[in-house]
Amino acid sequence: MSSATVTHNTLALPRLEPLFETPELPEFDLPLPLVEAYGGPLGFEEPRLYANFVASIDGVVAIPGEIQSNRMISAHSEADRFVMGLLRACADAVLVGAGTMLSSPRTLWTAEHAYPAAAPLYGELRRSRGRPPRPTLAVLSGSGSVDPRHPALEEGVLVLTSQVGAARLRGRLPRAATILAVGAEAHIDPFAAVEALRRRGHGVILSEGGPTAFGALVAARLVNELFLTTAPLLAGRSPGSPRPALVEHIEFLPATTVEGKLLTLRRAGSHLFARYQLSGPETPCDS
Repeated sequence: MSSATVTHNTLALPRLEPLFETPELPEFDLPLPLVEAYGGPLGFEEPRLYANFVASIDGVVAIPGEIQSNRMISAHSEADRFVMGLLRACADAVLVGAGTMLSSPRTLWTAEHAYPAAAPLYGELRRSRGRPPRPTLAVLSGSGSVDPRHPALEEGVLVLTSQVGAARLRGRLPRAATILAVGAEAHIDPFAAVEALRRRGHGVILSEGGPTAFGALVAARLVNELFLTTAPLLAGRSPGSPRPALVEHIEFLPATTVEGKLLTLRRAGSHLFARYQLSGPETPCDS
């Protein structure tokens, strides 16, 4: 638990210290204890797609072979889990890739799963916005490589896949899961996936996909904002054990530029919580 906490009835929540805040950002009607714990308001314009990551000081976001390695990278930060829950509570849909689901065999991608202690407050936030108790979980898998035994599939998951993937999955998933073919090819166009969510009324989308999915979304100019927690750890790398950074399998510099404008910066102990507005990618011809 962070050394600074907010106490609400019997709840002790981490407290983030605001270091920088751009004025006049959108604000949702957050319960006061969430505002106090987060260190200020939070909200989004619609439509909006934002991503959330935790990284080590040296830029590692995942350790292959380790289940839920984000917890290890975050140094098991209570504040990071609280923010993860808050961002999920704000979302209409949470978008993940099949690889992320595979590496998180017990995760449900709900606000209360991230930080159970704040579940009543997360629920109050969703009710105030007229949203269902949980955001829709959308899984992106062009090939249909989804483990039908994953517990999240019992919660009404939307699987965005190709026609080939849909045929592969038909009859293999729980009844609560919905299969939606958004393209003919195994490689799904990010535009098609996001547009499918928009057509279903999901104006505020949180991406918790991995570095490959994030890179594809950024390249398609679909990511509006990035929430990045920097944990006070060095993860290290070796040639025989590559560890992904924030963006993988796509290059921006030097040919293109993706710029981030700092919107807010918060602190809990030695963890830093930054919120960026993203613009780009832009080529020299665009500027």
